[in-house]
Amino acid sequence: MALVAPVENGKIVETASQTSVSKAAKSSSGMDKEAFLQLLVAQMKYQDPLEPTSNTEYIAQYAQFSQVEQMQNMSNSMDLQRASSLVGKEVYIKTTTSSGDTKLVQGKVDYVSYENNKAYLYINEKKYSIDDLDSVVDTDYLNAYNKAYNFTVKLNKLPNVNGIDSSDGKTIDDLEKEYNDMTDYEKSFLAKDTVNSLNKYIERLKEIRKAAEEAEEKKDTESKDESEETDSTESV
Repeated sequence: MALVAPVENGKIVETASQTSVSKAAKSSSGMDKEAFLQLLVAQMKYQDPLEPTSNTEYIAQYAQFSQVEQMQNMSNSMDLQRASSLVGKEVYIKTTTSSGDTKLVQGKVDYVSYENNKAYLYINEKKYSIDDLDSVVDTDYLNAYNKAYNFTVKLNKLPNVNGIDSSDGKTIDDLEKEYNDMTDYEKSFLAKDTVNSLNKYIERLKEIRKAAEEAEEKKDTESKDESEETDSTESV
């Protein structure tokens, strides 16, 4: 585990993982059975001897605390089961930086640990509290979303459709192939305007290539005519 922390403006800055863990540690520092027993002993020691607390009240207090403790244990056990079920899943962790900004950390849960009645998720060898879990993402959904996003970025890097030339041909051909290779599910992540824009580029490229072919054919015809005219002159 790395022992180096990021520093900004001469101050150590907590990472998202450190912030998540420290927040979880604070939330788990509530009253436990030992603390309750200490309070109970103190209450018995300093009670008014003229109006002592009855044994029935002590038993009722202890029984009430035992019920709360059992509920907490059950909740902790459910957290562990929930965390274990996330192993191998893509998740988003919502953390707050030391400057107060909200940050989403995305990644696959590699494994989980259970420390001090708290469940922790490990993503890329960094520990996060399960309390900071924001959402669980289906892998197919995430892949389709990323593919559509990257496709749109590449398309938007092209010049205006009326400003393209033959040098943009390979990029447009690759985008057309990439789109045709997408499943219907993946295509559903593309905006309608994006698909319309792709089709305009494809049609414009066809026009440019057709014009280039016609110009080449015209050039060949003119060259052939000149050659025939030269041969005719020489024969005379």
